Amino acid sequence: MARSSMQKQKLLYLRKIMLEKTDENHGLTLNEIIAELESYGIKSERKSLYDDLKILENYGLDICRTRTKTVRYYVGSREFEIPELKLLVDAIQSSKFITHKKSLSLIKKLEGLVSENDGKQLQRQVYVANRVKTVNEKIYYNVDKIHNAISANKQISFLYFKTVVNFGSEQKIVNVVRRDGKPYIVSPWALCWDDENYYMIAYDEEAQILKHYRVDKMESITVLDDARIGGENFEKFDIAGYSKSVFSMFGGEEADVTLSVDNSLVGVIADRFGSDVFITRESDSTFWVSVKVMLSPQFYAWVFGLGNKVRIISPESVVRDYKAKIADVLAKYEEK
Repeated sequence: MARSSMQKQKLLYLRKIMLEKTDENHGLTLNEIIAELESYGIKSERKSLYDDLKILENYGLDICRTRTKTVRYYVGSREFEIPELKLLVDAIQSSKFITHKKSLSLIKKLEGLVSENDGKQLQRQVYVANRVKTVNEKIYYNVDKIHNAISANKQISFLYFKTVVNFGSEQKIVNVVRRDGKPYIVSPWALCWDDENYYMIAYDEEAQILKHYRVDKMESITVLDDARIGGENFEKFDIAGYSKSVFSMFGGEEADVTLSVDNSLVGVIADRFGSDVFITRESDSTFWVSVKVMLSPQFYAWVFGLGNKVRIISPESVVRDYKAKIADVLAKYEEK
């Protein structure tokens, strides 16, 4: 490329060098900046660099100076600070709906928002290899199509899969399409993230209720011409409350359940149902709490996991159901 052409790009490359090579702990002297520019085939002089750095500063780049034996220049504040990016990296790592491949790709892009040296701090946090991750790379496009349908007020159709065990010659876990390949047609109203999975909340006209669907188990999504329905149902819908009651998005019959809880587990109750739940003192060491839940196996497993520090008080039908489930489990261990 001609020298004059490279000179026209000088400011762009100078900005690139300052963003990539410098931070609060790593500044560059003017001679070092000149050497970096030369690696791109750009000649520069100290006098012109003063003006160039001033132009970038006026443009909005936070050019800072520190003086020891010589003056060093670096970019101070950025759009994202390291603690903010670490939070984003942690969210990506813990998200099961983001595949291993995409996790590494996203974290690599986040590294580009800070200097090369600061980016190493994010690299040291990359522990996604052994996490349980979805294998459906199409989830990102699924999310985009669902958002587009919601924005356009349109219904969608899609295929929905379930996970089963294939007991053929090679026994393995596989995904098979539900309803013999008959598409689902619903009105999408929201997307939510619960228990590290992405869910679509949609109105099913056939069942006349709102349902949730795992986005990573959806395929062949098509935005239809038909307008969405069920808006009046969604207006009365409390997504946060629904997520609290469903327990990992496994549905069941909704019920108001009263629990007797040991005082030491008040934090567990607040984490699960929120700090605004109504509690009543039962004794010096226990309290009662009434919560709305979906009576799913996951709810009973949650109660069982808390041992003798939680007891279902009412309704009696739920108490009987819980006892029956415990008896069924015990019976399995008593079988010869």
